Amino acid sequence: MSVQREESDEVGRRECALDDEILFLLFSSPYSWTVDELALELNDSDAEDGVARLAGAGLVNRFERFVVPSRAARRARELHEPY
Repeated sequence: MSVQREESDEVGRRECALDDEILFLLFSSPYSWTVDELALELNDSDAEDGVARLAGAGLVNRFERFVVPSRAARRARELHEPY
């Protein structure tokens, strides 16, 4: 495997982990978060990119500064939670 491919895979893994952390925070609180709050909580300046990826995938909705999980994300979570 080439170095460039390995670096690309590592970036993909980091992005996936960030997106997962964002969704975890959104689901763990009954309140909406702002992108700035997510960035502070995660200590990650790439939170804006993560929110954009999740919005593009239909997993979060943005209302001005606020971010909330979409209905599709909530339903997927319900389906994957153990009984």
